[in-house]
Amino acid sequence: MRAETGFDIVIRARNVTLSLGSGEARTSVLNGIDLDIKRGASLAILGPSGSGKSSLMAILSGLERASGGEVQVAGVDYGPLDEDALARARRGRIGIVLQSFHLLPTMTALENVAVPLELAGLDDPFDRAAAELEAVGLGHRLGHYPAQLSGGEQQRVAIARAVAPGPEIIFADEPTGNLDGTTGAAIIDLLFARQAAAAATLIIITHDPALAARCGRVLEMLDGRIAADSAA
Repeated sequence: MRAETGFDIVIRARNVTLSLGSGEARTSVLNGIDLDIKRGASLAILGPSGSGKSSLMAILSGLERASGGEVQVAGVDYGPLDEDALARARRGRIGIVLQSFHLLPTMTALENVAVPLELAGLDDPFDRAAAELEAVGLGHRLGHYPAQLSGGEQQRVAIARAVAPGPEIIFADEPTGNLDGTTGAAIIDLLFARQAAAAATLIIITHDPALAARCGRVLEMLDGRIAADSAA
């Protein structure tokens, strides 16, 4: 069996902590997280509300700074980076899909996907966006605004936006939380299909054991710690 190398690891976290507030109101959210995630893997982070799973995603995706420890993602050490540098590090490397879609209401589906590509300086942003929307089954809805789309269609736009830059890592935080069961199942099928097409690492934050079981590896979090790891 080939020995694992640093090139196999797309995320490495060591003794990561996160505390919020100050003084007597200071609260520990994450308590010494150690984690390696292989390139191309699918990983579920499972746990009840308040277990720290979304906070861990925020740190690994560069949306939140850790209070302590070391985080390396897609070859970038987050430690010395300021907010602007973290934003640059995310760009093109990391795609994020959230429960509440976060589409801009004044932009069409096509613009919601294309404008971030344009701002990132990528070539042919509108052609690229149209191709990705076609891939998620929305080629006929390019000119529609979010208010004209169903919840499932809005999440498809969000997936297209996350995948269109060709990221190394896709984070999905409760991606079916605002959808009915049938629509949610279709969205998850699509998410795995687009992960495969992009050859990306997929990390899903969820409280649903059935969804977690679809991933190749499952972490269970409790009280800001990793309580169980199916890879252990």
